[in-house]
Amino acid sequence: MKQRIGILLDRATFNGIPWQKTGYESLHMYNKAANELMLKPFYMTLNNIRRKTAIGYTYNGHRYRLERLRIPSVTHNRDITLSKLYKSKLYQLSKSTVLFNRVNRFSKHRIHRILLTNPELKKLLPHTVKYSKLNLESFMIKFSSLFIKPTNGSVGNGIIQISKSSNGSWRINLKKGKPLYKSKTRTQAFLSNFIGNKKYIIQEAIPLALYKTRPYDLRVSVQRGADGNWKLTGIVGKVAAKGRHVTNVAKGGKVRRCEELFQESGFSVVEVKETIRKTALQIAQFLGEKIPHLADIGLDMGIDKDGELKFIEMNARDQRITFKKAKLNHIFYKTYLTPLQYGKYLIERRNKIFS
Repeated sequence: MKQRIGILLDRATFNGIPWQKTGYESLHMYNKAANELMLKPFYMTLNNIRRKTAIGYTYNGHRYRLERLRIPSVTHNRDITLSKLYKSKLYQLSKSTVLFNRVNRFSKHRIHRILLTNPELKKLLPHTVKYSKLNLESFMIKFSSLFIKPTNGSVGNGIIQISKSSNGSWRINLKKGKPLYKSKTRTQAFLSNFIGNKKYIIQEAIPLALYKTRPYDLRVSVQRGADGNWKLTGIVGKVAAKGRHVTNVAKGGKVRRCEELFQESGFSVVEVKETIRKTALQIAQFLGEKIPHLADIGLDMGIDKDGELKFIEMNARDQRITFKKAKLNHIFYKTYLTPLQYGKYLIERRNKIFS
């Protein structure tokens, strides 16, 4: 008999299930992985949970059926809860199920501060501070190129790059349109007006390796698997669009297989991939010790022009779509299979405790 596992979705994705319009979330992959593992997914959303039951969708191999069922003993969280109301609902849900990846939106500065406490991982980090006028002044003296990022942003939204020109002015790259050139004082005033009271960080810009003159970085999927331990699921490259300063696919970035990028840059494919694997697992293990229930993350990592690996940021709700766009279909499937393997591991461990 198949055991039920919960998949917690955001409201828009959940509402799109009857029409199979679930955005970046591939329920087909969840269903396939669950079938392979002898599990039965139960798709839920926080709006439809009442005490120990929920109205959600099951899949019988042909169609989805909406029904009220008891909340499964283990649930994979794929929702992002930002409001107090939904955080409260999430907390209530966690009383009825083992909810992994319970929190999946983190301040970039918080993750940076955690990694700073590890002497080995500290070497991977670009210099980063909270945005303030004083910190901006200091960093504009120390570095010739900076990223100004929202602490909780995603898909490249709100990121500005500033770079010092040879004539002493500063080039300001926004999300689109031609760059602006301003004096140091006017650049600072521009940023102050743009940011206002929003929370931002200032980060040293890594001189990323190039692919056909365009900078690239890497999305590295790291997930807990069938034995409860962290696994590297896959690596894929993201190349910035022409004239853009971010590599995000949502901002016009193009995906490429990492092997192609490393060869273009003159790096040893085998050596670099092994370095990424070891480092990504070390980061995941360390963060997992500091953040409860962390189990499914995407790391953005860069390689500088000297071939040195750098950590950029962590995403705790990896969109996974980059692997599909790169036609890495086996890895795309594994990004769904691996967390369900972990879910099955948690179910079996829980059954042993209560048997």
